[in-house]
Amino acid sequence: MERSAIVHEAPQRTGPQKGLAVPSFVADAAFRATTAVFAGSVVVLALVVAWQLWLSGRPAFAEFGWNFLVSSDWDPVNDQFGAWPFIYGTLASSAIALLIATPLGLGIAIFLTELSPQRLRAPVAFAVEILASIPSVVYGLWGIFALAPLLREKVYPFFIEHLGKPFFTTPSTGLSLLTAGIILAIMILPTITAITREVFLAVPESLRESARALGATRWETILLAVVRSARPGVVGAVVLGLGRALGETMAVTMVIGNRPEVSLNFLGPSHSMAAVIANEFTEAVSDIHLSALSAVGLLLMGVTLVLNVAAQLLVWWTSHRLKGARA
Repeated sequence: MERSAIVHEAPQRTGPQKGLAVPSFVADAAFRATTAVFAGSVVVLALVVAWQLWLSGRPAFAEFGWNFLVSSDWDPVNDQFGAWPFIYGTLASSAIALLIATPLGLGIAIFLTELSPQRLRAPVAFAVEILASIPSVVYGLWGIFALAPLLREKVYPFFIEHLGKPFFTTPSTGLSLLTAGIILAIMILPTITAITREVFLAVPESLRESARALGATRWETILLAVVRSARPGVVGAVVLGLGRALGETMAVTMVIGNRPEVSLNFLGPSHSMAAVIANEFTEAVSDIHLSALSAVGLLLMGVTLVLNVAAQLLVWWTSHRLKGARA
């Protein structure tokens, strides 16, 4: 018995239906325009914020002029305002945080990517990154009740005895510029560590193998093949950490001492731009006081912008120099 062959006829293809299909160049143009709007909205938002701060802070700039930037007088009772103590406190505490967190973050990233046993990498990385999820107010409470007393009783006396003036002098209550810097260092450590770790993992394995083939030791391989190749990424990680340190409010407010003065004594109280806004904005009753706080906010935004632009230029210069060395 012969089997009947079943013939499947291929469906006939019809041409594109006019009016239903969207030409590809139209879809591409629409997508490009949409993403351009999204990107431009970020710039517009930043400009709107800066413009509003300028409008609110203009009376203070008109009243005090350039003296607002260099004066250390902050007296709301007599309507005398100068932002220099807050600028100094912000920059000094952020610099202390970077000096502490950068080598720690770099060392942790090197350990996780180059030296750590495989079974320890995930738990250690998780323990470091979970620090980023802790609210800043919790860091502030821990700083007041645990860190500040420990530093006041155990650490700062050692600094005063062995290092002394001008950076470590008495008296110290534990709520100080250095305490704020240490808190900030702990807060930005996960950012620097996580990004640096990812940058190190992105370094091609061939660079490590080439260094070992030339007789480099393990440390020389890490230093020359990994760290040197990843310098632009490391600088970028430090920039992001600096951005968070400059804008941090609650934790710094709780441990810095909140005294508007400029002093080389790291163990003395200080103030920051974000902290003074948080402390006094709800209590400001005069128009000039509100204007001065808005002007401080504009200065904080300007300082952050200038430092980030300088850091981006440093990243570009480092990348350009590294490419020139490879060529």
